[in-house]
Amino acid sequence: MKDNTTPTISSRRNFLKSLGAAGASLTLPIHSALAGLADLKKPIKLGLIADLHHDVMHDGPQRLDAFLKAMKATKPDGLIQMGDFAIPKDQNKKIIETFNNAHPVSLHVIGNHDTDHGYSKQQCQKAWGMPGFYYTQLVEGVRLIVLDGNDKGSPTHKGGYASYIGKPQTEWLAKTLKETSEPTIIISHQPLAGPGAIDNAKEVQEILKQHVDKILISICGHMHIDDHIDIDGIPYVNINSASYVWVGGKYKNQSYSEEIHKKYKWIDHTAPYKDSLFTTLTIDPKTKTISLEGMETTWVGKSPKELGQEFKNDGIEVGKHVVPKISARKIALT
Repeated sequence: MKDNTTPTISSRRNFLKSLGAAGASLTLPIHSALAGLADLKKPIKLGLIADLHHDVMHDGPQRLDAFLKAMKATKPDGLIQMGDFAIPKDQNKKIIETFNNAHPVSLHVIGNHDTDHGYSKQQCQKAWGMPGFYYTQLVEGVRLIVLDGNDKGSPTHKGGYASYIGKPQTEWLAKTLKETSEPTIIISHQPLAGPGAIDNAKEVQEILKQHVDKILISICGHMHIDDHIDIDGIPYVNINSASYVWVGGKYKNQSYSEEIHKKYKWIDHTAPYKDSLFTTLTIDPKTKTISLEGMETTWVGKSPKELGQEFKNDGIEVGKHVVPKISARKIALT
């Protein structure tokens, strides 16, 4: 694996300038997020891994171990698995405990596949040791807000997995953001913006917009893509899967041995990554930047392009979003 050497850079300066110049009804303390950064005594690091899919992959434990080994050297202030991790069944107890015991701050996000085969969010919460389906935690002066995008009740739901944040949770989110004074990171499994966004993405984006002065970044998984967009001064970054891109039954293929494919029946629906993908998010109060480390690997077997998969939905592009990598990114906060 190799690091990407040229990070993409974005800034919120223009948005904040225009907001201040407009003299709108929003009386935001434009620099309060930066003031909060000034209170941080050192760079804050978070280790991120998304969409391990232990119940699909034959080598989930090895992929998790690669992440934890890298994090042991990096020494982050917390670890976050961002959903679609491991169904809360007895057979998965070991991998769940491995993650939970790897760091004093090991946080979970519930993904849509974590409740496959009849399991519930309540079982995830209990097995993983979560304080709730959605919750907040302070890590070294940075406020983490973890959301649950699996709520039912969406008025525009068209079938399949729920992808929605319901009223009790949006009210909690607005209240939590209003009450917190710390620099804040929003964490979800399903995207809050961009490809595959939750049904009420616009509603949630509007809540976040009201607190752009506090929010550093919004991060998610779910789509197994490498993506970054900015909306209303907030960077929304999609963290790629640790394991694969889903290509579906139309593009079934054999990437591993017959024995592995016989035991793990859904692997032939994927284009796997050779190595585990993960990243470290660093908030640097001195340089006033957020950075994500880049990591790149190769495909196992045929790539989605070689299989003929085009991913035309939601503007997803092979070679741009569908890639075996996590891009290095640097986001300026001034």
